[in-house]
Amino acid sequence: MMIEQLITSFIATAAFAILFNVPKGTLLQCGFVGMCGWMLYVSIQMIPLDPILATLIASFFVTVISQFFAKIYKTPVIVFSVSGIIPLVPGGLAYDAMRNVVLNHYDLAVQLAAKAFLLSGAIAIGLVFSEVLNQLLRRTKH
Repeated sequence: MMIEQLITSFIATAAFAILFNVPKGTLLQCGFVGMCGWMLYVSIQMIPLDPILATLIASFFVTVISQFFAKIYKTPVIVFSVSGIIPLVPGGLAYDAMRNVVLNHYDLAVQLAAKAFLLSGAIAIGLVFSEVLNQLLRRTKH
């Protein structure tokens, strides 16, 4: 089961990288970043840990790998981080929330929307925290 998830997350990330028009030479690296982020997320879920915390940790990890690849391949960090974060985006959850709004199941819709919002916030916090930490480390080296 894990192998299929890793392959699927790699393909999905690489496909989104194509949609985002990343340089062709970085497609494999983008897929690898997304795959690693998803692998960490699923591994943390097996502990079990809260999905919001797992998303925060995985998005932080995705940004760290993205910064590493950006230095190696002399490419902006955003090339790797935007496509690499795609497997963590709670799109299905947001869809279910909107579907429940349409079906007049507002109690379930609010719960699902709140969870999607918290997961999205965890992604944003993970990305920002990693970038701030990277800037602090670079500043102390000079």
